[in-house]
Amino acid sequence: MEILSPAGNLDKIKYAIAFGADAVYAGSQDFSLRAKADTFSHDDLLQAVEYCHIYDKKLFVPLNIYAHNRHIEGIKLYIKRLADADVDAVIVSDLGVFDMVKNIAPEMPIHVSTQANVTSYESVKAYERLGAKRIILARELTFAEILEIRERCPEIELEMFVHGAMCIAYSGRCLLSAYLNNRSANLGECTQPCRWKYTLQDNNKGKVFDKYDYPIISPDTAYNYALIEDSRPDETFPIEEDAHGFYFMNSKDLCLWNRLEQIHKAGIDSVKIEGRMKSLYYVAAVTRAYKQTYLAIEKGLKPDIYWKEELDKISHRIYTEGFFNGFNESDSQNYETSSYIRDWQFVGNIINYKNGFALVKSYHKITADSEIEIIFPDPRYDRKIKGLELYDEDMERIEFTKPNSCFYLRVDGDVQEFGVLRYKV
Repeated sequence: MEILSPAGNLDKIKYAIAFGADAVYAGSQDFSLRAKADTFSHDDLLQAVEYCHIYDKKLFVPLNIYAHNRHIEGIKLYIKRLADADVDAVIVSDLGVFDMVKNIAPEMPIHVSTQANVTSYESVKAYERLGAKRIILARELTFAEILEIRERCPEIELEMFVHGAMCIAYSGRCLLSAYLNNRSANLGECTQPCRWKYTLQDNNKGKVFDKYDYPIISPDTAYNYALIEDSRPDETFPIEEDAHGFYFMNSKDLCLWNRLEQIHKAGIDSVKIEGRMKSLYYVAAVTRAYKQTYLAIEKGLKPDIYWKEELDKISHRIYTEGFFNGFNESDSQNYETSSYIRDWQFVGNIINYKNGFALVKSYHKITADSEIEIIFPDPRYDRKIKGLELYDEDMERIEFTKPNSCFYLRVDGDVQEFGVLRYKV
């Protein structure tokens, strides 16, 4: 079973592969649904493909916008470039784009995006007849439905999300960002208005409610109320249906770590981690947790709860298992806040190591009296260090580091490449 990791840039690809990814997905500057991520130029993409293939890993490129007429000629040119770059597959949701790939690059494997909301075995069979190599199943499917699809469609590759942010809209096909900000989620420009904080206002009395005096709203009285978003106090949004409270569209984050063994036994070909816009640390830590867990499962061992605890150490919202056993509103939505849980701070990553000193690229301030953890691709190299010896780039002893700079850290013992530093907040 393939562990498929996100990558927003070439550095993240390197860390994803080092920490256990069998394949990565990375978008270019055009035509993917994460247009605001650290996307790739064509030269970057060529380097990324070469790097992945050196390590016998695969690179998949999202081409999953819903194309308008103005995109067509650019997409045709882009497909040719992807074929020339020798990427391992394109991820497509638009049927017209699917057809263009088949005509322009007939040897290019096509993965059908979760945006295509494939929710039945008949849809899978239809895409298979069209020539799709893999289906990325809709996140709205239960595990029982996935099992039936696998049974009825034994030949085609199946991929499913196991970790990361969930979307309030069906298979991520959302119009809210376009409506509020004129930035379309279906063109890769989502501003995530579902994560904003909304409060309720009585239109007649001008009263703004808090969660402790929230009124009961019926369809007959809904027109009396409106929503106000915190950063737009002068704009109101009419209420059209019952509301539960604050952050009423805010989904929890998906985590199917506990279900990985079931997913493996079901014959799923690839498990996917969401997060092309997440940090290098997120990519490394989540990839490692799922890879190490899967390696244990392959050997017939019981998964170590340590790796679930590792997933708790990355920035995340409250976890949910989504639709795995059927939709449960209280388990899937968080009405209190859209804030992340950040109990651990990503500090930096090791650039190189020589004679007991690690050169670290810093993302956050560290003081000499800090206690840090360093994680490596091989967990046997992980360590804690308390009472830090810190040096600037001229090897002068310092008491603290500055963000967005480099420093030296005394590290005794064997050190692997790709070390990542963190400390508990």
